[in-house]
Parts: sequence; structure tokens; C-alpha cells
Amino acid sequence: MSQPATTPLHRALSHQATPGVLLVLAMLAALAVANSGAEWYGALFGTTATVGVGEFLIEKPLLLWINDGLMAMFFLFVGLELKREVLYGELSDPRKIGLPLFAAAGGIAVPAAIYVAVNWGDPVALNGWAIPAATDIAFALGILAMLGSRVPVALKVLLTSVAVLDDLAAIVIIALFYTDQLAVGSLGFAAAILCGLLGLNRSGVRKMAPYVVLGIALWVCVLKSGVHATLAGVAVALFIPGGRGADGEDSPAHRAEHGLHPWVVFGILPVFAFANSGVSVVGLSPSALLQPVPLGIALGLFLGKQVGVFGACWLSVKLRLAELPKGVSWLQVYGVAMLCGIGFTMSLFIGSLAFEAKGGPDYAVDDRLGILTGSFLAAVCGFVVLRLACRSGVPGQRSGTPARGTASTAGFPAGGLASGEAGADLA
Repeated sequence: MSQPATTPLHRALSHQATPGVLLVLAMLAALAVANSGAEWYGALFGTTATVGVGEFLIEKPLLLWINDGLMAMFFLFVGLELKREVLYGELSDPRKIGLPLFAAAGGIAVPAAIYVAVNWGDPVALNGWAIPAATDIAFALGILAMLGSRVPVALKVLLTSVAVLDDLAAIVIIALFYTDQLAVGSLGFAAAILCGLLGLNRSGVRKMAPYVVLGIALWVCVLKSGVHATLAGVAVALFIPGGRGADGEDSPAHRAEHGLHPWVVFGILPVFAFANSGVSVVGLSPSALLQPVPLGIALGLFLGKQVGVFGACWLSVKLRLAELPKGVSWLQVYGVAMLCGIGFTMSLFIGSLAFEAKGGPDYAVDDRLGILTGSFLAAVCGFVVLRLACRSGVPGQRSGTPARGTASTAGFPAGGLASGEAGADLA
């Protein structure tokens, strides 16, 4: 007898909600361990690991190997997703990019403004202004997937596009505002490697090995330069060719994205969540959430995101700068705006940059409290609103058949590249 095309395990692992579920489980595990009194959690991620040859050594605690090393792979994946969306997806159509572009801009500006207003006067706390500006695409789309076929495809496209633009903005923010003192020599080597990657791209090199070798060298140089090392992943993604070969083979970028997908979804993101979510609440009173840092983050994520995203959507449509997708109601847009308040992965990452060796242990606890609280409220309320807004279902549309060229949950590319792709596209 022939084997079935899919098994229950395969269907569960490929479900759009799976990445979000794994992040929730990793977060709950970290919280449980951190509040159990076990000392091994802090000791494990504080353990120093050294890699190097001769006198050239890179020495970091395990937590920073995860945040600087593994997350560089995540940012490589994000860069490949961004490239696909800009070249062939929803972000390639100027007629459709208006609404998510305005939504993403509002969803960054308003939360940041709320955080700054709450923490005004504390220069150290103000380092965290970008924490509530981020959206966790895996969590947000996972919540949306739980609603099933009643959700219009256009609504998923809108949320995906906003989250992708949000990721792009986060990358720019990290590069501009969370960069330490620069080492000119290392930056020079990094620039030379980027020229090498450009040469590979323009020469039509489609084997991944040269890009991997130069990518590792670029990561080391960026790490030593003072610019955050994860940005090396985005830079490498820009140079991996994105068009099909002459024989119709998938592009290197397409193969790399699909190859990275299981490692990101089932490994890198859960490990990052487990390493960064462990905050002890033992002895903390509810008033701890009213401290400026957690309050600013929670209000920014829960209130600022919905006001910024929905307000920007409404204003841009009323001014005829953008159009509301067909079959999508304003209540559904409001529900999506609330889901954009799920920060988690990117918020935790920016928080680690904002308060690393700056705010001390109190800020490290405060920012996680705010992120977890704001994200939880946004997830629950967004689900309830969308459940009400989509209760009648959407005839003829299924959650399992996303629009051509769109991304599904972070890590589940939808159907590859569009037909007719050719050449070695750079950006």
C-alpha cells in the first residue's frame, strides 16, 4: 500500500500556528525554570564559550552566542523573506504597498512615542524606545491561523506585509541606533567582503558554498566592528541570487530560505525565546508593572500598536492614499492592528541591545515584564476581536491557500517564486 501524502505529525509541524505555539512553549518553559529556584538556568547561559585560532579568539557567554550568532541566521532568513516579498510578493506591487506601508509607519511611531513619554527624563530607560515598535510575525500569524478559513486571505496578506515592513524597519533601527563604537579596520574588511559577495552575484555564481564562506567571514568582521553582528545575515541575503536558473532550477535564495526554515522555526527561535524569556517574578508585586520601563513597553505594544496601525490605515484610506482590501472590514483591520502588538522575539532582541551593560539587572527584568504583558494582552484581545469580526466566515477562501506570492507564517514560504523569474537579482 502506498503511504499517505502527509501524516498527522507532518500536518501539525507544517500548520501556520506551529511557530507561534513553539515560541509560547519555550517562553513558558523559561518562566517555569526561572521561577523554580533552579540555579542552572542563569549559570548555563552565563557560561563562557571561546572559538578561535591562535591569538584570534572570540569569547562570549552562551547567551550572546545565541543572540549574536544564532540570531544572525534568523536575520539571514528574514532578509531572504524580505527580498522575496520585494521582488515577487505583495511588496513588489506599488498599488498594494501603500496600506501596509502607512500601517507599519504608524505602528512604529506611536508605540515609540508612548514609551518615550512614559520614560521621559531617564536617559538610560530611553534607550529602549524601539522595544514596543516591533511585531513578532510568527506569533501574530499563528494567532490568525487559529481562526481557520473564516479569515479572508487579503487580511493575512495585510498582516504579513505589515510584519515584513516592520522587520525591515527594525533592521534599520538596530543599524542606526544600537551600534557601539566603530572599529574602522574591521569595517574595511567587511566592506571588502561585501564587494566579494557582489562579485559572486554579478558573476552568476549560484552555488551556496562561496556565499556561506564569505558570509561567515563577514559575520566575524561585523562582530568586531561594533555594528551588531546579526546585520551580517541581512547583508548576505541581499547578494544571494533570487532568480531561476536557465534550466528552470529554483534560485539559490529560494533554496536557502527553504533550507533555513526548519532550523529557524524548530531550533533558533525556540532556543532564543527560552534563553531570553526567563524572568523571575518571585517577590514582585503587581505594582512592578507600573514602573516606567515595563509600563511604557506594555502600553506601547498593546495600546500604541493598535492606535498607530489602525489610525494610519484609516487616515490613509480616507485621504485616498491607499485602498482597503476587498472583502476586509474595518473591524478586521482593527483586530490585525491589535495582533501587531505582539512584540516578543524582536522586542526581546532589541531589549537585549538597549539595556545590555547599560541599564543593569533591574532594566533587564523590567523590559521582559513589559514585553510579556503587552504581547499577552495584544494576542488575547486581537484574537477575540477577530473572532467576532470573522464569525460569518469568508466564502470561497481557505486559510490553507494563501494568495500567490505571499508569505505564510514566518518560516513557511508560500509556493516558491512566481513564474517567469530569471537572472541573478541583487535586491
